[in-house]
Amino acid sequence: MSSAAKQEAVQEGAVPEQAAPEGVAPGGGASAHPAAVLNGAHHEAPAVAVWPGAPTPLGARFRVGPDGVAGTNFALWAGGAEAVELCLFDELGVESRVPLTELTHEIWHGFVPGSMPGQRYGYRVRGRWDPWTGARWNPAKLLLDPYARAVDGDFSLPPEVYAHVRDWPQQQVADTVRDDRDSAPYVPKGVVVHDDDDWSDDRRPKTPWADSVIYEMHVRGFTKLHPGIPEELRGTYAGLAHPAAIEHLVKLGVTAVELLPVHQFAHEDHLLRKGLRNYWGYNSIGYFAPHAAYAASGTTGEQVGEFKRMVRALHAAGIEVILDVVYNHTAEAGELGPMLSLRGIDNRGYYRLQPDARRYADYTGCGNTLHVVQPHVLRLITDSLRYWVTEMGVDGFRFDLAAALARSMHDVDMLSPFLAVIAQDPVLRRVKLIAEPWDVGSGGYQVGAFPPLWTEWNDRYRNAVRDFWRGALPDVRDLGYRLSGSSDLYAWGGRRPYASVNFVTAHDGFTLRDLVSYERKHNEANGEGNRDGTDDNRAWNCGAEGETDDERVRALRRRQLRNLLTTLLLSTGVPMLVAGDELGRTQRGSNNAYCQDNEISWVDWSLLEEPGWRALFDLTSRLIELRHRHPVLRRRAFFSGRAHSADGLRDLAWFTARGTEMTERDWYAPAATLGMYLSGRDIPGRDERGAPFLDDSFLAVLHAGDRPASFVLPGPPWAERYEVVVDTSREEQGAAPGVTHRAGATITVPARAVLLLRVSG
Repeated sequence: MSSAAKQEAVQEGAVPEQAAPEGVAPGGGASAHPAAVLNGAHHEAPAVAVWPGAPTPLGARFRVGPDGVAGTNFALWAGGAEAVELCLFDELGVESRVPLTELTHEIWHGFVPGSMPGQRYGYRVRGRWDPWTGARWNPAKLLLDPYARAVDGDFSLPPEVYAHVRDWPQQQVADTVRDDRDSAPYVPKGVVVHDDDDWSDDRRPKTPWADSVIYEMHVRGFTKLHPGIPEELRGTYAGLAHPAAIEHLVKLGVTAVELLPVHQFAHEDHLLRKGLRNYWGYNSIGYFAPHAAYAASGTTGEQVGEFKRMVRALHAAGIEVILDVVYNHTAEAGELGPMLSLRGIDNRGYYRLQPDARRYADYTGCGNTLHVVQPHVLRLITDSLRYWVTEMGVDGFRFDLAAALARSMHDVDMLSPFLAVIAQDPVLRRVKLIAEPWDVGSGGYQVGAFPPLWTEWNDRYRNAVRDFWRGALPDVRDLGYRLSGSSDLYAWGGRRPYASVNFVTAHDGFTLRDLVSYERKHNEANGEGNRDGTDDNRAWNCGAEGETDDERVRALRRRQLRNLLTTLLLSTGVPMLVAGDELGRTQRGSNNAYCQDNEISWVDWSLLEEPGWRALFDLTSRLIELRHRHPVLRRRAFFSGRAHSADGLRDLAWFTARGTEMTERDWYAPAATLGMYLSGRDIPGRDERGAPFLDDSFLAVLHAGDRPASFVLPGPPWAERYEVVVDTSREEQGAAPGVTHRAGATITVPARAVLLLRVSG
């Protein structure tokens, strides 16, 4: 909007000309800049020397400077800024402001001799206040360094933290009225950290994708109630590194933990007003800093070392660490959100704006979207990723709403700068890359579209498996694709079956136990009138909504859990479990527990003391061990479905309950029973010594009907005899192995059950 248009808007009452609160500038204006501030009061601070320093690396890096003098080099990209002040805080909170006068390629920099690790700091950035053109500089607001390695303090959101007058009477223009009150007393500070770890004593597991079993977990929720972890370590990185926590992961057999966000994040205002907090952490504000609230050892840099020790402990147990990362948006939200970091450094440079530059393009549903096409934004993201790999030891990343990162100017583009940079980066192209292949914008659903190097969360797998076991699939065509690696989605461009991360549940939605106990969401504790969370749960409560004393319903639910877990762990692709699903964790029907940092979300370890839930853990562990032992269950190439020998045996075959191979007509017909034959004779590839893979062959029979069904076991060339390996109709699995059947026999498959049979002749 032009100046004339703004004046016209004022005259028409759109931008009110009324008295502003003390410290508030309705149309902009300069704010006071005292030499030092302590808890809002002015104090004298000693003068701070600053030398020119260097524009790289970005952030605050402790090093030895000229003449052997130790200090910290500070460098901040602030493209459109007019001036940048470095703000240093001592132990009492006294602030000293140091102008950074050196400017190289839009990077403001300086070296402060004597500035040591543990130094707390932030920035104030000067520029125009003109929200109509997207310019929102406000030097009254202390800004977190986007490259800060550690963050000290918690984010609260009083009015002073907003660059505009949050409570302006006319909310439709509140974001245009500048608030000049100092935010420093109310916001966390960055911390200088000394990075001197070369990881020479660490051994990364480097588990191949095809051999991976992922365990999605929350650092705090997994450890908070664990009785074997010392109380002072529960809920922390040190708690996850504790032998008691790692013992469970090793017994279960998973190869990687996928940690819900551990980048420094902030809590949303609407949650704080209700006395709640952001539990999941999908509200990042510091892409280099481990979330300080998960540290037991301290928050002035100690959290960095604690995180590294956690990674080392997991690696020593053969477990990789994958981070769930949120580079699509930040905690600054939309135009009515707080000013914490990027908005005050260069709003137009960091965020996608609409043609009306007051507004943000929102492909994330969180108020803003990072403008990844901009070189400095792309640099921020890739520098962060490389930092977590090379200096923090992690093994891969799951990208939240990855389609938003793949957008060029507007549309999702698989040749976008972000994907191109990742593909050629010598560090990042070697780690595990998982896309959540959608966002909330137009054309954002991109399952199956990401290029080689990437794996994807496959929600079509989730939907098909849920629908089959609740009796809602019209036929079994889709299920066949999902069980065998989703070749319809991924068999292109050199992609492999492990491009599909198969899951039945994730953090977002019902737990596995709730999936068979509730049909409707119960999110009342969130204080949003149960309007939040999806209504498309694809769930079946087995005859009663919620917890019940009816033992028949309870037994059926446990059987359905065994069916779902067995299906997941026998499917081709990379299975992902959610922490606690293996022992019957419940969220009491909540399918959106993002703000429930309490017993609703925390893993209840007392469940292991109950025989029924202990049996579920034992079955899950046994299935994972079976998967590790048999390469036919973790193929590195798609099935061909063709005969590779004269006897006509194929690597994959599908059977009806009559014992005949599926025809085209059978695939389109309603069916509750499906047989899947996996040949161990025709596994592509060779082992490390060049020998071909040879394995047992298996027949999996999945029966979702509510009554027992007859199934004719296929005869030669498929088998002479079959041995039962898993029978999910049994609570305890010890009695199942050893039962054999001759080929051609008609067996009875129990109602709602999976039978896994090994070919024995």
